[in-house]
Amino acid sequence: MFDNLTDRLSNSLQKLRGQGRITETNVKDTLREVRMALLEADVALPVVRDFIERVKEKALGTEVLQSLSAGQAFIKIVNDELVSVMGEANEELNLNVQPPAIILMAGLQGAGKTTSVAKLAKYLKETLKKSVMVVSADVYRPAAIEQLETLAKEVDVHFYESDFTQKPIKIVNGAVKAATNQFIDVLLVDTAGRLHIDERMMQEIRELHHAIRPSETLFVVDSMTGQDAANTAKAFNEALPLTGVILTKTDGDARGGAALSVRQITGKPIKFIGVGEKVTALQPFHPERIASRILGMGDVLSLVEEVEQKIDKKQSEKLAKKLKKGKSFDLTDFLSQLQQMNKLGGISGVMDKLPGMGQIPDNVKNNINNKDMDRLQAIILSMTKEERRRPDIIKGSRKRRIANGCGQQVQDVNRLLKQFTQMQKMMKKMRTKGGMANLMKQMKGAMPNGMPFK
Repeated sequence: MFDNLTDRLSNSLQKLRGQGRITETNVKDTLREVRMALLEADVALPVVRDFIERVKEKALGTEVLQSLSAGQAFIKIVNDELVSVMGEANEELNLNVQPPAIILMAGLQGAGKTTSVAKLAKYLKETLKKSVMVVSADVYRPAAIEQLETLAKEVDVHFYESDFTQKPIKIVNGAVKAATNQFIDVLLVDTAGRLHIDERMMQEIRELHHAIRPSETLFVVDSMTGQDAANTAKAFNEALPLTGVILTKTDGDARGGAALSVRQITGKPIKFIGVGEKVTALQPFHPERIASRILGMGDVLSLVEEVEQKIDKKQSEKLAKKLKKGKSFDLTDFLSQLQQMNKLGGISGVMDKLPGMGQIPDNVKNNINNKDMDRLQAIILSMTKEERRRPDIIKGSRKRRIANGCGQQVQDVNRLLKQFTQMQKMMKKMRTKGGMANLMKQMKGAMPNGMPFK
């Protein structure tokens, strides 16, 4: 997300580096390029105009602190304004109501609403420790109810059964009653996708809203539609009292126009962003962290939170104890580390949150992808337990069998074994010479495309 905008802004801000004071002369060209970068990112024109004016007003004549260059001072101003445009801080869901707290989900067709219901249900259950029930009031899309039922089983939350022959208002009233009787904390209501120009459908959701009085009414919108996402949210907000927005498909949005336009155009906060297809791929929206990513400074806080939530601590401790006892690092351990990395979104998911990634050349970034991780896992899974435990026995015929078993080439098996040998040596050094700090210095080149593992 924001790849194009990050690259353009980084290039624009380079011009101010090394200068002792921000002046109208040295900031004029930079602001022009920042403006073009925002427009190319499909940020709404009124938002761009206001943003540039505020940055210009704050930047001109600003005395640069002794420890800062003009470029650094300007970046701070841009960062502060990006945060302001997107809403200052994360706004949490209003769940402080008489249970069940009802969350009504609205949106256009194809925005990813049903999937977002499942993602939000998982977040509420696992992160906020709430009991959750989901219900589908979409009686128009074929198999919509069945889709939500399948997703509810996957994330292990309660599902209220409904039928396409029922009226939506009857379905949601029944779900509210069931959630109340079962002492459910949160009820998520999935509604049919609709166009804001379809008055009949808009009237239906207004009636649903009036009947259940939700504590949250969230608009789900595809971020890849750019500033149109903000305009659509505004139109919905005029018909329905929205309390927030969920931006979906942000992992495929290299521009970021929606994230930078929604708050200012609608006046409603972005509360969550969808960052992938998996049910775990939903994150609270933190404007300050997103601004940091846009400016190429990473998002280490989110990465740390993901590690805390997703990494298997027992598995990590088990490996640490094994190495401490002097036992060797084997391919089963290597596989475990690859799987841990996948929980964080793979190499690309981690890179996206690390500072300085914007400085990596495009040809290097383009060569780094999660398919390499998948290929390594496939090769290891094609081995026997004995081969994973004793990689030294893997010779010619075994290599051919392993390659055939996973659909790879023998040279791919050789490459994995070479990388594993390097990793094994590093693990030995970590045990004997300075631990993890020393290991991190040694790791470059050990993983596919030179990336380390977590």
